[in-house]
Amino acid sequence: MPSYITLWEYTQQGVEDIEDSPERVDEIEELFEEMGGELRDFYMLMGQYDTITISEFPDDETAAQAILAVTEHGNVTSETLKAFSREATRELIDGLP
Repeated sequence: MPSYITLWEYTQQGVEDIEDSPERVDEIEELFEEMGGELRDFYMLMGQYDTITISEFPDDETAAQAILAVTEHGNVTSETLKAFSREATRELIDGLP
């Protein structure tokens, strides 16, 4: 399955309810699984972004729907990047004309 890296920033609402953040991560994990995906990793960050998730989904559309479902609650904003594994990168480069 394709991998996705999502950089999350807390909104003011998310900061005000920061104590609920661990439970929200559990809910995100369940949501991703229900949508056929998997939350592979979660990290809290220091810097421009507050947290990062590494996840897998069957396709870009499902990934987009899952991220939108999380952000619609108003606790976070996100930036999602599609990630290519080392092997997928080799295949892409080998396929260059």
